[in-house]
Amino acid sequence: MKKHSARVAPLSACNSPVLTLTKVEGEDRPRENASGTVDGQPAGGVTGAESGAVRRRLHCCVRVTAVQVRKALWGVAMVMCVCSSWAGSTQLAKLTFKRFDAPFTLTWFATTWNCLFFPLYYVGHLCKSPERQTLKQRFRECCRFFGEDGLTAKVFFTKVAPFGLLWTTTNYLYLQALRKINTTDVSALFCCNKAFVFLLSWIVLRDRFMGVRIVAAILAIAGIVMMTYADGFHSHSVIGITLVVASASASALYKVLFKLVLGSAKFGEAALFLSIVGGANFVFISFVPVILYFTHVEDFGSLDSIPWANLCGVAALLLAFNILVNFGIAITYPTLISLGIVLSVPVNAMVDLYTCEIHFNTVRLIAVFIICLGFLMLLLPEDWDQCLIQLSTRLRKREQHAEPAEAGEPDPASTGADEPGPPCPRSRTDGFHSTVTKKKTSPGNTSRTLKTGGDRLARWFSER
Repeated sequence: MKKHSARVAPLSACNSPVLTLTKVEGEDRPRENASGTVDGQPAGGVTGAESGAVRRRLHCCVRVTAVQVRKALWGVAMVMCVCSSWAGSTQLAKLTFKRFDAPFTLTWFATTWNCLFFPLYYVGHLCKSPERQTLKQRFRECCRFFGEDGLTAKVFFTKVAPFGLLWTTTNYLYLQALRKINTTDVSALFCCNKAFVFLLSWIVLRDRFMGVRIVAAILAIAGIVMMTYADGFHSHSVIGITLVVASASASALYKVLFKLVLGSAKFGEAALFLSIVGGANFVFISFVPVILYFTHVEDFGSLDSIPWANLCGVAALLLAFNILVNFGIAITYPTLISLGIVLSVPVNAMVDLYTCEIHFNTVRLIAVFIICLGFLMLLLPEDWDQCLIQLSTRLRKREQHAEPAEAGEPDPASTGADEPGPPCPRSRTDGFHSTVTKKKTSPGNTSRTLKTGGDRLARWFSER
C-alpha cells in the first residue's frame, strides 16, 4: 500500500502537536539547511573554497530568513481568517436559530457543501501544478489513498461512512449546544477537543507522553467543571455544556481513528475524502430532514420562510474554515492556524457582551482562561524543554562573556599566564580584545575558553 507522511484533522485547527489533515505536496524533497549543506553533504569541501562556502551559507541564511518572514506574514493573515470564519459561523448559526430552529437540517445543508472540496482543489491544481492532469487522472491517483483497488463499496462502508457519521455528529452536537448556551461558552469548551485528542492519541496511538500536555488536559477538565458551576448547574446550562463536550469528544475521536485506520493524506487525497463525505451526506442522509419535518421535530415552515441567506452564510463560512484549517499549512505554520481557534473565544465574548447575552462573573472568566491556557500549552512542541534549556544556556554564556568586559579585567588566555611569573607586557585592554576576537572566530569553543580563562585568572591572582 502506498505510504503517506501527512497527518489529518478535518474538523478543527488542532494541528501541531495533534493531528493535521494535509501536508505540502513534495515536501519530502532534500532540503538545504542553514549551514549550507544538502542531504548531509557540506557545501564547501576544500580549504581553497572557504570563501565560496561562506557566501553560499550566507545566501542560504538570507533565503531561509525570507521564507520564514513570508510564512509569518501569511500566518498573521491566516489567523485573522480562521478566527473570523469560525467566530462568524458560530454567531451566524446562533442568529439563524431565531428564525430557523432546525439544527440537524442546518448540519445536513452545511455538510453537503463539502462536495466543493475536490473541485476547488482541482482548480488550484490546474493553476499551480507544472504537470497538469485531467480530472479523471487526478481522481484515480487520489483514490489510491484508499488502497490499491481504489474506492470500492467495501472501502466506502468500512472506512468512509463511519467518519461521515462522526463528522455529522460533531457538527450537530455543536449546533445543538448553541441553542442552549451562549457562543462564548460553546467556543471555549470546544477548545477542549485538543486535550481529548492528546489523551486518545496517548492511549490508542501510543504517542509520546508529555507532562505538560497532561497538565493541559487537567486544565481543560477543570475548565469544564467551572463552566458548569458558573451558571449554578441549571438544566439548560448543564445540557448545553454536555452537548459541546460531546461534540469535542467526537471531533477528537474522528481525528485519532482517521490516523489509526487511514493513516495520512496529501492535499488531493484529503480534498477527495471530504468531497466523498459531503456527497454521501447528500445521498444517504437527505431523508432524515424530511422525516424530521413531517414529524414536526424540526418545523421550519414553508420553503419561502426559510432564511436561505443565513443558511448559505453558515455553510460558506464553515467551508472556508475547513479549507483554511486543512490546507493553510501550505503557506504558513500550523501553530499560527491553531491560534485562530482560541482567538475566536474573545471575539465571541465581545459580541456576546455587546448584545447583552452573557453575564461575565469571576468563575466564568477563570474557566475560559484556563481552557484557553490548556489549549495554548498543547501547542508547545515536543522538544520544548530542550529548547528552553538551550536558550537558558546561551543566556548564561552571554552573561559570563559580558562580566569580564564590564570589569575590564585581563584575560589569562591572552596574557600567557600558564606558568608563575610576571604578566605579559601587553595591556589589559589589548589582551581582552585579543581574547574577544579569538572567541568570535571559534564560537564552538566559547564554553571551554571561558572555563580555561577563569582558571588561569584565578591562579594568576593567587600567585601574585
